[in-house]
Amino acid sequence: MQHHAATAYQQTTKQTAAPRDLEANLLSRSAAQLQRVRDDWDLTRSELSDVLHYNRKLWGVFLTTVTKEDNPLPHQIKQNVANLGLFVMNHTIEVIASPSPQKLDVLININREIAAGLRSRPTSA
Repeated sequence: MQHHAATAYQQTTKQTAAPRDLEANLLSRSAAQLQRVRDDWDLTRSELSDVLHYNRKLWGVFLTTVTKEDNPLPHQIKQNVANLGLFVMNHTIEVIASPSPQKLDVLININREIAAGLRSRPTSA
């Protein structure tokens, strides 16, 4: 019964959360998964493929969304997000080809920094 309530809450949260907050939460979740694998490499390395796959899917959605013609973001921001997404995709391939815990640091940092930026609210002048 408790599980059903938690699931219902999560679904409601997903439906009512602002897009920026949802994106920040997803990036934070991915960063936490990557950090867990990085911190306990010997025990969690077997999870690396799944964690990288989740992060790659997340960035794939960002890339698809930001490159749509009707995306309202300013051109420069769209370009920056697209470039960052391509970097994440390429770096992920490098990690898969030659895994090491240190190579996860850049992905963790990118996800955390973007999540923090999404959570910050511009101040009114």
